[in-house]
Amino acid sequence: MPRILVSDALSEQGLARLRAAEGFELDYKPGLKEAALADAIGDADGLVVRSGSQVTAKVLERARSLKVIGRAGIGVDNIDVPAASKRGIVVMNTPTGNSVTTAEHTLALMLSLARWVPQASASLKGGKWEKKKFEGRELAGKTLGIVGLGTIGRIVADRARGLQMRVVGFDPVLSAERAASLGVELVTLDTLWAEADVITVHTPLTATTRALVNDAVVPKLKKGVLLVNCARGGIYDEAALLRGLESGHIGGVALDVFVDEPPPEGSPLVRHERVVVTPHLGASTSEAQERVAIEIIDQVLAFLKSGEVKNAVNAPSVPVELAPRLAPWLDLAERLGRFLAQVESVTPRTIEVECQGEPAGLSTAAITAAALGGVLTHYLHVPVNHISAPHIAADRGMAVRELKSSQPAGPYASQIIVRVRGEAGEERVAAGTLGGDRSPRLVRWGDFGIEARLAGTALVVTSKDRPGVIGYLGSALGTAGINVASVFLGKASADDAISLWTLDHVVPAALVAELRAFPNIARVLAVEL
Repeated sequence: MPRILVSDALSEQGLARLRAAEGFELDYKPGLKEAALADAIGDADGLVVRSGSQVTAKVLERARSLKVIGRAGIGVDNIDVPAASKRGIVVMNTPTGNSVTTAEHTLALMLSLARWVPQASASLKGGKWEKKKFEGRELAGKTLGIVGLGTIGRIVADRARGLQMRVVGFDPVLSAERAASLGVELVTLDTLWAEADVITVHTPLTATTRALVNDAVVPKLKKGVLLVNCARGGIYDEAALLRGLESGHIGGVALDVFVDEPPPEGSPLVRHERVVVTPHLGASTSEAQERVAIEIIDQVLAFLKSGEVKNAVNAPSVPVELAPRLAPWLDLAERLGRFLAQVESVTPRTIEVECQGEPAGLSTAAITAAALGGVLTHYLHVPVNHISAPHIAADRGMAVRELKSSQPAGPYASQIIVRVRGEAGEERVAAGTLGGDRSPRLVRWGDFGIEARLAGTALVVTSKDRPGVIGYLGSALGTAGINVASVFLGKASADDAISLWTLDHVVPAALVAELRAFPNIARVLAVEL
């Protein structure tokens, strides 16, 4: 009888669903820490968790029978997905179960800021009657700026229009036509900063979105702006928020998430009189907890009964017999997509994937979807793989094209070419092949030819082909205590060179800026592959 271990507190409705399923054994042990979870997981066929259980590589090493992990919620940060993937364990989540709840909490914080509800309540409970002190502002007729128009951002937009607000938004992978159909005016970030009376963010925390609002951005914001964050701590630079509040440029801040959770005791930002805070309550409603519990139990049961995969973050949609040959090409395609998304600033409107040689005879649809997933992962809050990527692209008005040729068009017998085109037709290209050990290799980026391993933390540098440039880069990295695992060199012409450095550590932003200032260096880009 298949055994399903539930190691976090789950709603009774979800547990009842599992108890009622014939032929399955429920092992309900909420609150297990890493060591106890490792002891309990041995013969479990399925594992259901929320955010409390840490499903580490150490835990997974003890899982003799585990086939599927179900996360009741969106984030899978507490699950070692690569380790699970290597062991053939499918990881599923419930990407939309908390959407309404989080959107409503965003609106609750926005209204609380506009009318100073928490502060006025605390004052009155303290025996004061400070009616004039807490004069607020109306939201009707004001402009709401939404950064990130995924599921949650769209719900916020819909509800805000019900409050008679004008809604503008920024989303790098949403077409203007699709945004208009949602009642949102798509604008640039600079326009959003300048026009929004209230700003809310609904994006993942990435290198691009970290400290999205910082000291340089605050002066661009409309004076008196209200800022809300129910997404991820760190999207707003907390120190910059405090300085903006103290200068009076920022009118108020509402935070449900923080860089450190819980935030440090006595935090001046948390204690500021024009700040509203909640302890990460975005998904904390009885309805949402019930919904995600039922959804994940149904998904896990369906997988164990029939092999049906839904909302998987790591499962390939490829025929079983092709998987061994196809897997390295899927990996290459995803890495090429990730690479292009990080090194180019073009807003993707069309993604074209061309397979030449060996990959053309495999599942080119899966390869195309893997490359698409690599591009989209850089921009989106929810996990993306080649199962979900085509649907996300279609929903956001992106065009996807798949090409294949059994005959190579270049020096490599087999390769994958990924092209990203922007709104104005500008095109960015990367091509790759497999090395002799079947590892992913970059062989072309734009006009640059190179053969470089696509793995780990890397630094991409374009420069003039001059003596001393490579030596300077190596010396600067060594001085900063960053070990160079390997370096690959290439050229675009007699005068233009490229180098890709794979490193043991992430390069600090200050060092990147320092490297860019060196003579003959054109671009320095830190990427994660």
